[in-house]
Amino acid sequence: MAIKERVIALGFFDGVHLGHAALLRRTAEEARLRGVTPAVFTFAQPPKEVVTGIPCPLINSADDRRELVRRLYGIQDVIMVPFDREMMTTSWEDFVTEILVGRYHAVHLVAGHDHHFGHKNQGSPELLMAKCAELGLGCDIIPKVEVAGITVSSTYIRRLVELGQIDRANRFLGHPHTLTGAVAHGRGIGSSRLYPTANIQLPPNVLIPSHGVYVTRAWLPDGSSYAAVTNVGTRPTVNNGTDVTVEACLLDFEGDLYGKTIRLEFCQHLRQEVRFDSMDALKAQIAADVEATRVYFRNN
Repeated sequence: MAIKERVIALGFFDGVHLGHAALLRRTAEEARLRGVTPAVFTFAQPPKEVVTGIPCPLINSADDRRELVRRLYGIQDVIMVPFDREMMTTSWEDFVTEILVGRYHAVHLVAGHDHHFGHKNQGSPELLMAKCAELGLGCDIIPKVEVAGITVSSTYIRRLVELGQIDRANRFLGHPHTLTGAVAHGRGIGSSRLYPTANIQLPPNVLIPSHGVYVTRAWLPDGSSYAAVTNVGTRPTVNNGTDVTVEACLLDFEGDLYGKTIRLEFCQHLRQEVRFDSMDALKAQIAADVEATRVYFRNN
């Protein structure tokens, strides 16, 4: 059986932002030049979460990270492994020689300027370059990427998402903020009294944008997409509870979405979530949101 040689990008890639894009483009380019497979090596869980036991809400689910690096940057192999005791205790040198080279047949490695790896994060970009030179591997260390003088980072983008600043978050991501989940049964109020809506179940430990109404695009499993108005919050006019929901109203869609997985791309924040005095007032506002969404996509 032939060995599959790979150019491997290293990182966690939460958000798959513009900084990651520089790594991934270089990885794909080098793989084309060598005639080998472009790949990413990453972890299913944040190492910090495993070490500290403190949950780390992420921009994307593991599945979304995998999908984004493949769809946007042409990465063929996403090697996503658990951050378990083996990984936690492997020295940085063994991580390179035994895992990346021995197990996954790396011929070239690509990492960011601040990437640390191995036991107690003792591996550094400088050590990685030296080790690759020793082993006869190619190596690229990608410098930081800035937008308007601010270093692009997952930490900064998480804060923007939490604040509902989707326009700015997308500028640093380089693509619309993405959430993917299955459609579950809601209370039926949207379908019966307002507009058809899809109640999206989100994976655990994924950041939910600040409560409000957003212009979104909904992608269905068959590859079709629809403009959508998405409400994130507790729906104070129709629901007295406190559970946060993500409900997308797909414009001009007819059909049954229950059980299907939808990818939502957040494009713009329209307004804050507010409580209306009547269902008629809510319906009028939703009609205005629908029109604003149509205008957005006509102009974009």
